[in-house]
Amino acid sequence: MVAAAPRKSVSKHHARHDVQYTGIRWDKKMSNNCAAALLVYTLMQIFFVLSFIETKGMSIAPYFGLVLLVAVIIPFCRKFEKRWTKMNSSGLSEQSIAAKFRSDQVVLWMLAIGLPFVFVGLIKAIGSLV
Repeated sequence: MVAAAPRKSVSKHHARHDVQYTGIRWDKKMSNNCAAALLVYTLMQIFFVLSFIETKGMSIAPYFGLVLLVAVIIPFCRKFEKRWTKMNSSGLSEQSIAAKFRSDQVVLWMLAIGLPFVFVGLIKAIGSLV
């Protein structure tokens, strides 16, 4: 009889554990999207934007610019992650959360892919003025 009690408590513990994680972890999905978008953004900055920044000699300025451009996107990624950490306890329906997730995901990826092209346009515009 003593051995039966721990089995019941273990089965109850596993049942609660399974119920807790059956839903979609939207915060984890957004965190993964932010990490991937930041990686893509950084790679595009390195290989795309730096190729348009022309320097004569051994200048470190383009690399400081790269650090600045990467630092610009980090607060946006943090904002999305914080929003989705709070979204889990919002009480919204699964469909509503999925629609909001998709909307934020599109905005995040548009920023990650679009900003390098905006920076190249700015570099070209400044280059033509100087």
